[in-house]
Amino acid sequence: MKFTESYLNNIKKLKEEFNTADAILIGAGAGLSASAGFDYSGERFEKYFSDFKEKYGITDMYSGGFYDFDTLEEYWAWWSRHILINRYDCEVGKPYKDLFSIVKDKNYFVLTTNVDHQFQRGGFDKKRLFYTQGDYGLFQCSNGCHNKTYDNEELVRKMVTQQKDMKISTELIPRCPKCNKPMTMNLRCDDLFVQDEGWYLACNRYQDFIRRNGNSHILYLELGVGMNTPSIIKYSFWQMTAKNKNAVYCSVNSELSYVPNEIQNQSVVIKSDIAMVLEGCV
Repeated sequence: MKFTESYLNNIKKLKEEFNTADAILIGAGAGLSASAGFDYSGERFEKYFSDFKEKYGITDMYSGGFYDFDTLEEYWAWWSRHILINRYDCEVGKPYKDLFSIVKDKNYFVLTTNVDHQFQRGGFDKKRLFYTQGDYGLFQCSNGCHNKTYDNEELVRKMVTQQKDMKISTELIPRCPKCNKPMTMNLRCDDLFVQDEGWYLACNRYQDFIRRNGNSHILYLELGVGMNTPSIIKYSFWQMTAKNKNAVYCSVNSELSYVPNEIQNQSVVIKSDIAMVLEGCV
């Protein structure tokens, strides 16, 4: 592949920042996992959910997660498959491996809206990760009656193995040990989202990282962040960059490339595939 001079210059700038920054704050969105091959539509969706598509007209995994199934048996047949292929029975994507090889010996922290656990499975230090929006590997009470989450791998695997005709058996439906209401996914979709002890510990570590490094030569590296929840990563990165003349903001995204005028001179924008960019920086 022939690269433009502008692209090569931006890669050079990013590599220089990796090497010289006092701190690196990584902000990762869905585009990073998409670049790693975890597509929620197309061939991958057809492979695992063609029966749901035929029966319900669902066309991708994202919209299927919001489908109002008639029964909990169907709901958990869908979600157990979704969790298994996106959280447990999948390889660590190459972009995650490449990113880890770049930052593993540096002063880094990861803020992510992704819920697929790729960072931790890829070797990143658990104490340097803040999953703001939840984790496919956790259940919570659907009524949010208490602030605790529950590991789900064993039960998810049973649901997938034992389901028939797009339904799990009724006895496998997870229920809250406190109020006996059905459990649900620990994903932020309403005000019942459970922020457990681990969530608050991670939040505190993130805030501490900002306090310690926010005025230093810090690289705000935004990877695959769209406009679904821009205030969590994108807007906060812009604001922190604007407040610190020593900061550098870098956005890598195959689609979005806008940067506010206030930080243009502190920014590197690479409109390209994240996997290719990270491979070029290793």
